[in-house]
Amino acid sequence: MFNLLMNWPTYEAICLVCLILGALSAIFLIVVVMIQPSNSNGISALGGQQETFYGKNKNKTLASKLKKLTIITMSVMAVLMIVFCFVVFHFSGTF
Repeated sequence: MFNLLMNWPTYEAICLVCLILGALSAIFLIVVVMIQPSNSNGISALGGQQETFYGKNKNKTLASKLKKLTIITMSVMAVLMIVFCFVVFHFSGTF
């Protein structure tokens, strides 16, 4: 039934959109990860950390926003690639 609803131009359009958006999200993900600061504090992490004002307001910092953006971008990229694989395998008849 799915093959009846989907002709060749629709198939090409869905594949092209998924690939372009997937590539753009991959590039954006690389940039976001490169911007993020390191979580490692070196040897001072072994002794524990003190609670500071920075620690209490952790959700409002740029690092936490970049971490959330990383998770969202990875999720979008995963969904796009799953849709792409489903369309390609289903339309080719190997799925």
